[in-house]
Amino acid sequence: MVNAGSETLKFSLVDESGVSEPVEGFVAADAVGHRVVHGGDRFREPVLVDDEVEAAIEALLPLAPLHNEPALRGLRDARAALPDPPHVAVFDTAFHATIPDEAAVYAVPPAWGVRRYGFHGIAVQWAAEQVPVRRLVVCHLGGGSSVTAVLDGRSVDTTMGFTPLEGVPMATRSGSVDPGALLYVQRERGLSVDELERVLNRESGLAALGGLDDPLGFAVYAYRVAQAVAAMAAALGGLDALAFSGGIGENRAEVRAAICERLAFLGVDETRVHVVAAREDVVIAREVRRLLADPH
Repeated sequence: MVNAGSETLKFSLVDESGVSEPVEGFVAADAVGHRVVHGGDRFREPVLVDDEVEAAIEALLPLAPLHNEPALRGLRDARAALPDPPHVAVFDTAFHATIPDEAAVYAVPPAWGVRRYGFHGIAVQWAAEQVPVRRLVVCHLGGGSSVTAVLDGRSVDTTMGFTPLEGVPMATRSGSVDPGALLYVQRERGLSVDELERVLNRESGLAALGGLDDPLGFAVYAYRVAQAVAAMAAALGGLDALAFSGGIGENRAEVRAAICERLAFLGVDETRVHVVAAREDVVIAREVRRLLADPH
């Protein structure tokens, strides 16, 4: 498996039983699965990669520059290093294809051609399988952070939208910001589109607030995530369990505690909170095998 995130590049071998072994770079395999963050409208299922698919993924680069670019680079390098086995792209957006229009549509002119897609779908899918309750909220918190409402195993709303910039603050990404504020900054400070994109993706979020070890950064992050969980509980009509995954979600107990403290009114307590180690590699491997067993 080739898993190119916004901050990491991971390689692993996964056998048929789901046992995963980290490896250094490309090694011989029966098939190669690739995590691709943004599939746009076209890719709602895993797909065998050929030159046409590779070009289509390249066309999506502006929608997720921190993610699709390293994924595309890894895909090209892998196809060059391992030309014989099939390569399969598995998309983070696919799990969120079940989000209803009321949660996916922006209140902007339809001619703009934008809608909410959602991301982290592979990790959220794994968490939902490990915590099989009817109404689950998954907080995938790491370099990128998102909160997702899962009803009967299906995504019905999530905090990330048209791009992975929307939602709660992240390591270097801003999360949601008043679009009027962005227009103001662009107009008054003379920022170009490229400069604004760079700052929002690489110089904002916790990086702009001093990180989680800064009292303000910690407070803003915990508040925004708790606020998002409450919104997702509204989408679900209640909450049966809360799952945390990702580097922050799994390893920062004080962050989880601060979020849960704000959610006491929803009945969140230790018995309803689960920490789930993200296993995107297992999900990707399973999807690769499923596709190759029935390519149609």
